[in-house]
Amino acid sequence: MSSSNSTVSSSDSNPRRCAACRYLRRRCAGDCILSPYFPASNPQRFACVHKIFGASNVARMLQQLPVHQRARAADAISMEAYWRVQDPVYGSVGIINLLQHEIYMNQHELARTQAQIAMHTAQQQQQQQQEEEEEEAQQASQPVEAPNMHPQQQDLFAPDRTYLDLSHFPDFF
Repeated sequence: MSSSNSTVSSSDSNPRRCAACRYLRRRCAGDCILSPYFPASNPQRFACVHKIFGASNVARMLQQLPVHQRARAADAISMEAYWRVQDPVYGSVGIINLLQHEIYMNQHELARTQAQIAMHTAQQQQQQQQEEEEEEAQQASQPVEAPNMHPQQQDLFAPDRTYLDLSHFPDFF
């Protein structure tokens, strides 16, 4: 009789109960609505859900949804419950606000960095233009030399510098 009793009890009960049934200390039926979404390998997930929403409310919510939406709903419920346990006042909204603030701060830092890069690039371009203009001015002010000419012939090709020499002008200039 003992062998038939153990056979009956092992066929009636699921040897691998889901986390919900294990947490509630009940037998897990084969058609348990919570079993696919709260596996025995993650008991903490159901513990948070049960603490915030209650097992019967979660089972009722999942039963009212089409089968193809239940997995996403169970994930959303468990995430909301987890964050509500972590932060009882704000829950997941507190985390969302924190992340939005972090995004806002990072966007502003990115804008400041891009502005600094633009300023630095503009300064480099301006400095490069000034250096090029100075080089051109230096090249224009240097006398042109004819290397194989007699010194008197070189004077003919030298630029006229009388406009720079003010010593021969009267004092009123």
